[in-house]
Amino acid sequence: MATALVHEMPGTLAALTLGDISEFRAMLVVKETAVLTKEHRRRVDAELAPRLGSLGDHRAAAEARKIGYRLDPGSVLRRTRGARQDRGVGLRPAPDTMSYLTGFLPVEQGVACKVALEKRADSLRGQGDQRTRGQIMADTLFERLTGESAADGPGVEIQLVMNDKTLLGDDHEPARLAGFGPIPAATAREIVRGADRAWVRRLFAAPDGASLVAMDSAHRVFTGGLRRFLIARDDVCRSPWCDAPIRHVDHVVPVADGGETSATNGQGLCEACNYAKSASGWRAERPPGPDGVVEITTPTGHHYRSRAPDPPGFRVDTFSAGEQRLKAVLAAA
Repeated sequence: MATALVHEMPGTLAALTLGDISEFRAMLVVKETAVLTKEHRRRVDAELAPRLGSLGDHRAAAEARKIGYRLDPGSVLRRTRGARQDRGVGLRPAPDTMSYLTGFLPVEQGVACKVALEKRADSLRGQGDQRTRGQIMADTLFERLTGESAADGPGVEIQLVMNDKTLLGDDHEPARLAGFGPIPAATAREIVRGADRAWVRRLFAAPDGASLVAMDSAHRVFTGGLRRFLIARDDVCRSPWCDAPIRHVDHVVPVADGGETSATNGQGLCEACNYAKSASGWRAERPPGPDGVVEITTPTGHHYRSRAPDPPGFRVDTFSAGEQRLKAVLAAA
């Protein structure tokens, strides 16, 4: 953003320097013109910059888009066609154990969804519903997607991993919700208590508590309980820094090379990382040690170690080497 402002958008930079606009508004203008050529970006800047101080953030971004559409209509059409192919749905955590469910949709579909939710909210509010407009829209979205009442909770399966003390007692160890991440112990218990039906699957940890262990399978494909176990254990794609949702359950060591269909030799990957793993020069190995650890070698010769998330309740020993020796001396005294 700094490079674009200094070299291609002097008018926007001047408005920011004088304090006429915020850094956020400058960022929006840069973002909305990122796909334009330098020449077109300068023209947008020259036309828009004198008005930026009198526009709101939303309006400033809209004006930048409008000018760009006029200057480069052909590029816009090509990008629009490509963007429609990338439509999808995503989920990411929000503060206070909430979540953002987002749909990346063509504009007419997105507007139609919002209008339908608003009409439903206005209708119920007119009948005396005491919920806020936003609450009704959120509840209606849930009900229409799942076919369940928002008051009754979800009727679909979710993977909630917690230790026995959190589930049956009052332990404060956070649980992990698959596809979302850590949630407070009290919230996890509330989800279980509020469910009409709840199934408990026991996942056994190794004696040191550092990894989950489970059954082997004679099949070549990860199915049934073994597949569910690996998804619950790994939570997200195991490639370092990826964190995408798991789409494929894969053999670390391929079956063709003697790899077994087991929890030890299994890992959850996103679709892209699983395909990349099969490309020339990539190698994955299972080093000696706890389950869930994979060593990855890239075509450039770099080595990375991927480890499954710690089970609920496991804590890494953070004592220094000197502190560990002192503990050993005191324990032997």
